[in-house]
Amino acid sequence: MANTKKSNRLTRFWKLLGPGLVTGASDDDPSGIATYSQAGAQYGLSTLWTALITFPLMAAIQEMCARIGLVTSQGLTGTLKTNYSKSVLYLMVLFSFPAIVMNIGADIAGMGAVGNLLFPHIHAMFFSIIFTTVLLIIIIFLPYQKIAAVLKYLCMVLLVYLIIPFLYKQDWIVILKEAFIPTIKFNKDFISILVAILGTTISPYLFFWQATMEVEDRKNKNILVLNKKIMQNMKQDVDFGMLFSNLVMFFIILTSGTVLFNGGIHQIDTVEQAAQALKPLAGNFAYLLFAVGVIGTGLLAIPVLSGSLSYIISETFGWKQGLDKKFHEAKAFYIVIAISLILGLLMNELNISPVKALIYSAILYGLTAPILIAIILHIANNKKVMGKYTNGKLSNVLGFVTLILMTAAAVVMLYLQFAT
Repeated sequence: MANTKKSNRLTRFWKLLGPGLVTGASDDDPSGIATYSQAGAQYGLSTLWTALITFPLMAAIQEMCARIGLVTSQGLTGTLKTNYSKSVLYLMVLFSFPAIVMNIGADIAGMGAVGNLLFPHIHAMFFSIIFTTVLLIIIIFLPYQKIAAVLKYLCMVLLVYLIIPFLYKQDWIVILKEAFIPTIKFNKDFISILVAILGTTISPYLFFWQATMEVEDRKNKNILVLNKKIMQNMKQDVDFGMLFSNLVMFFIILTSGTVLFNGGIHQIDTVEQAAQALKPLAGNFAYLLFAVGVIGTGLLAIPVLSGSLSYIISETFGWKQGLDKKFHEAKAFYIVIAISLILGLLMNELNISPVKALIYSAILYGLTAPILIAIILHIANNKKVMGKYTNGKLSNVLGFVTLILMTAAAVVMLYLQFAT
C-alpha cells in the first residue's frame, strides 16, 4: 500500500513537470557541457560552488518569465511589443538571431563530432546532417503534445552525468568543501571562466522559451482562469527544472575537475575532447555515457534554441506561430526554425570554429541578458500587466542580484575581449 501511494505521488509529480523541466535541462546543451568541462579541467573543483550560486538566481528569473507567460497569455516578445518601444524589441531580435544560430551551430558540430568518436569510420558531418534532419522532421511534423513529451523524456538523458563521477574514486570531503566555500582567483583566465559559466547558465533564449511554453501549456490544458494552485504547480516545475539543470552542471564540473584535472588534462575546448580525455582515465563506460549524453542534450536543446528564435521573430512581426500548429497553419514560424537549423549546420562548412561561435554567442547573450533581466523585473512588478501576480520581496531581491551579477559579467567580458 505504501509503495502504491509513493508510486502515485511520483506519477503526479512527473505529470506536473513540463516547461520548467525542459527549459532547465536544455540549458545543459553541448556548448554548456564544453564550458563546464573546461572549468573543471582547468581549475579542478574551484568553480564547483557556482552551481549552488546560479540555482536560486536562475530559478527566480525563469519563474518570473513563466508567470509573465501565464498571466499575459503572451510570450516575452509579445509582452515587450505591447509594453515597450519597438527599438528595444528590434534590438533584442538583432542580438538574438546571430547568437542563437551560432549556439545551434556549435551544438550540431559537437553532436556530429561525438557521433564520429563513437563510430570513427563515419564522418562527423554525416552525423551532423542526420541529427539536423531528424530534428527538423520532429519539430515540423509532430504535434506540440508529442514534442513536449519527447523533450520531457529526453531530459532523462542528463541523468548519465550524475552517474559518471561514481565510476571514479572521489574524496567527498574535499568536494563538499569546494562546493560550499567559494574560491575566487583574481586573474584573467579564472574570471573569464566565471563569466562564461554565468553566460552559459543564465541565457536569454531560456527567458523567451519559458514564457512561450507556459502560454502553449495553458492553451493545451485549456486553462481559462488562473488560481493559486496553478501558480504553485508552475513554481514547482520551474524550481525542479532549474535544480536539475544546476545539479547536472555540478556533476559535469565534478567529473572534469577530478578525472581530467587530476589526470593532467587542463585544456578542453570541445565536448568531444572531454569525452576522449575521459576514456583512458575513467574507462570506456564513463566515456560512452558522456558521449551519449552529449547527443541526447543536443537533441533536447536545439529544438528549444530554434523554437525560441522562431517565437521571438514571429511575435515581433505578428506571424501565426506555435508548435501546436501544423506547417500549413504557421509556415513562416516553421521556416524560421528550418533556416536557423540549416544555418547552424552550414557553419561547419564555412570553417567557423565552434569555439569561436560560442565566444561570439556568449558576447551577444552577455550584452542582452542584463537589459532583458531589467525589463523582466519591470514587467513582473507592473500591476497593470501582472495584476495580483506581481513579484514578492524574495523574487525582487534575487532578480536584482542576478541583474547586478549579469551586468558585471557583461562589463568584464567586454573588457577581457577588447581591452586586453
